[in-house]
Amino acid sequence: MRWDDFRRSDNIEDRRGDDGGGGFGIPIGRGGGIGIGTIVILGLVGWALGIDPRLLIGGAEILTGGGDTTQAPPSQPREAGAPNDQMGQFVAAVLGDTEDRWTEILRSGGVTYRAPTLVMFSGATRSACGAAQSAMGPFYCPNDQQVYLDTAFFREIETRFGGCPAGSKGCQFSQAYVIAHEIGHHVQNLLGILPKAQEMQRGMDRVEANQLQVRIELQADCFAGVWANRSQAKLKFLEPGDVEAALQTASAIGDDMLQRKSQGYVVPDAFTHGSSEQRKRWFMTGLNSGNPAACNTFNAAEL
Repeated sequence: MRWDDFRRSDNIEDRRGDDGGGGFGIPIGRGGGIGIGTIVILGLVGWALGIDPRLLIGGAEILTGGGDTTQAPPSQPREAGAPNDQMGQFVAAVLGDTEDRWTEILRSGGVTYRAPTLVMFSGATRSACGAAQSAMGPFYCPNDQQVYLDTAFFREIETRFGGCPAGSKGCQFSQAYVIAHEIGHHVQNLLGILPKAQEMQRGMDRVEANQLQVRIELQADCFAGVWANRSQAKLKFLEPGDVEAALQTASAIGDDMLQRKSQGYVVPDAFTHGSSEQRKRWFMTGLNSGNPAACNTFNAAEL
């Protein structure tokens, strides 16, 4: 993956030096948005959306399988800006390019893209959705419109889950896919999908809520593919093996794969992010089409 030409975003808060400690609690709350009417722009109107607001909006939170709800101590705000170390520069570059591409995509429909802040942390930190711990994986908090990322998760993909060969260049695109997935949730929030989803979740049982949560997550995977398509068309940043590495990562963090690794069997009703095949298929849908309207997971007869 060639990312030298990516613009570095300043919308990063680096908390990696904070003394996080503690455990975590599941983020709870309701997100904002610019209104469900804007969904028309991307052909997303009329969807029957639902989501359990007790579930995280993120890429791999189910890695932990549970934990204590000890609260992390408050984190002191840091000055925003691209960090100087290599990982910080990489994250800033990917974030900057998602900002540029989604600004272009949404502008074509008359929507203004409001960039989120990405918080880099180590171990644990605080968010407007509650405490965050690295074991939760990256996540998006609609309450403060921020993405939370402990880059140690990238090493987990390589070593624990076999998402890509350790140290390979393709792992960088896998990491970019993870970041772009969380930005996909921010796009959903801006378009009013997440607030509408939370509103319509009321009255649903856990199985129904999980099924709709899967559709939310698969759409974020698809949006990640849309970003990659648009960036490739403009900057030609992909190298041989990149897409294969991202697909391997999507497979590694599929619900079925994670359940088999953690408990030895699969419970589809407990899926919250989609199976390995579903995650790969919807990422490729976005990558092949470059069209957000193709990411209509809610009207898809088959996921």
